[in-house]
Amino acid sequence: MRILLVEDEQPLAKYVATGLRKHGYAVDIAFDGRTALDKCEVTPYDVVVLDRDLPVLHGDAVCRQLAETGTSRILMLTASGAVEDRVDGLALGADDYLGKPFAFSELIARVGALSRRSTPARPPILRAGDVSLDPARRTAERAGRPLYLTPKEFGVLEQLLAADGDVVSAETLLDKVWDEHADPFTNAVRIAIGTLRRKLGDPPLIETVPSAGYRIIACAST
Repeated sequence: MRILLVEDEQPLAKYVATGLRKHGYAVDIAFDGRTALDKCEVTPYDVVVLDRDLPVLHGDAVCRQLAETGTSRILMLTASGAVEDRVDGLALGADDYLGKPFAFSELIARVGALSRRSTPARPPILRAGDVSLDPARRTAERAGRPLYLTPKEFGVLEQLLAADGDVVSAETLLDKVWDEHADPFTNAVRIAIGTLRRKLGDPPLIETVPSAGYRIIACAST
């Protein structure tokens, strides 16, 4: 899942972004409201974590404009947890609201809930043949054997399983699993696919479709 974190306190933004990345999310950062809108025009984010008190362009204005497009779920952050502020934030179009300071575990839970709402409904456990993946618990296994995957490998496998046998391009994987700093000419996707194949073992599960991308051989419905 691709997330935009909009927070003007740079140390806090970098701390939160690091934590989200450890949970497998691809995270971009904007330090002001105008930059946030510019990034959203270029990238279709699944979730925008939006601080309310922003420089250049206030978070309320950002929230209102993003809500009008309806392309991203919005989690609004604020230093005030008063009921009136929560009501105001939701009235602007935010999907959820979290007051500062917050427990990081709660932030992760709320982001996870919003990311599931940002995509078409899918089974809570993704399966293909004898492989299963639980996005909420961040676990995967094959034939009952745990798979110890890096966040990027987990993200790639999740995207392929969610596609249910359809081809997923390398560009889509790069967009969904990596972040804005990824080199579009990188071979990171190919490397991640290679290590994922080795960890999955036999029989092979991931097929390369020349000039198109990758797909799961055994569809998740089997």
